[in-house]
Amino acid sequence: MSERWKKQAFSIADMRRLAMRALPRPVFDFADGAAEDERTLARNEAAFDDWDFIPRPLDAPARRDLSVELFGHRLALPVMIGPTGLSGLFAVDGERAAARAAQAAGTAFCLSHASVCTMEDLAATGMAPRWMQIFVYRERGFTQWFVQRAAASNYDALVLTVDNQLLGNRERDLRNGFTIPPNFSVPDMMAMLGKLPWLLAMRKELPKITFANYIREGEAADLASLSKRMASLLDPGLSWRDVEWLRGLWKKPFLLKGILSPVEARKAVELGVDGIIVSNHGGRQLDGSIAGLDALPAIVEAVDGRIPVLVDGGLRRGADVVKAMILGARATLIGRPQLYGLAVGGEAGVAHVLDIYRREIDRVMGLLGVSKLSDLDASHLARRQKP
Repeated sequence: MSERWKKQAFSIADMRRLAMRALPRPVFDFADGAAEDERTLARNEAAFDDWDFIPRPLDAPARRDLSVELFGHRLALPVMIGPTGLSGLFAVDGERAAARAAQAAGTAFCLSHASVCTMEDLAATGMAPRWMQIFVYRERGFTQWFVQRAAASNYDALVLTVDNQLLGNRERDLRNGFTIPPNFSVPDMMAMLGKLPWLLAMRKELPKITFANYIREGEAADLASLSKRMASLLDPGLSWRDVEWLRGLWKKPFLLKGILSPVEARKAVELGVDGIIVSNHGGRQLDGSIAGLDALPAIVEAVDGRIPVLVDGGLRRGADVVKAMILGARATLIGRPQLYGLAVGGEAGVAHVLDIYRREIDRVMGLLGVSKLSDLDASHLARRQKP
């Protein structure tokens, strides 16, 4: 595959523009869009502008160490790939391509419950550290089956996403007529001819795309059947009893993703949860939710160092990652940027995205005058005064 795109890709914003050119509009909007008026999506990104760095150039180190320890693993950079459904719609073998890029970059990868490849297929790559996302379903036995498979496949952590029990109102998808499963109209198919490289690459994959983790012996494996079953399986009555139950089933690190309240953060610690991911689902669920970065300091204070706190949402620069870490995050996760990378260059595109973050974090650290991430503290950041 030609990598001429690299000459135009100096930032995540560049990768987004290139992905927009490469993908059919409904597919791009499926990744790029959010709920309703997309205010939370916008706030996720804008929240970082409320903080300014305070550099110390005379302390500038010759070299910087970007590594961080997380649950016994040393990550080469504090940016891991978060769970994104149907990554295989953006590039051939999308999940495994992204996982390979993450491993090459020395970071972790979290597989979505709604991946195109199975959790067993991802595990067979040997990629580590690898995490598995799960939901709680009305049929608790089905949830337990997911947990058992993740344990048998030797996943390093289990991530329970708690903010997706009712699906958000994603109006870009509605306007585009984009459904799960994708049901492209004749005009959509005609428009795809303008995205010929994507269409040619995916022509053999599109008929096979499905929610592979949901296929059980003797049941329909097509995407339409699985999509209907997934929607009916989600349990809006998710409760702390379920968290306790899953904590008892899973013996390795267990995280909750979608925590925005300090009250829930404290409760999670009390119940033996090993980590929290501060997240509003990329603005794709409740529009008007607090931004992840805005919620982060209070949750860090509530946890009080007892367990690691991670954050996702709106991280489009290495500088954003550094700001999140100064405010108390142990590490960060990205979603949309890695999908942009897949759309632009497959595995090489995701590798390029991670390298953008690596280079930007390294540069910011050098300009701030810190040699390692643990040197970052509140003295390096000031909240911008509003007029």
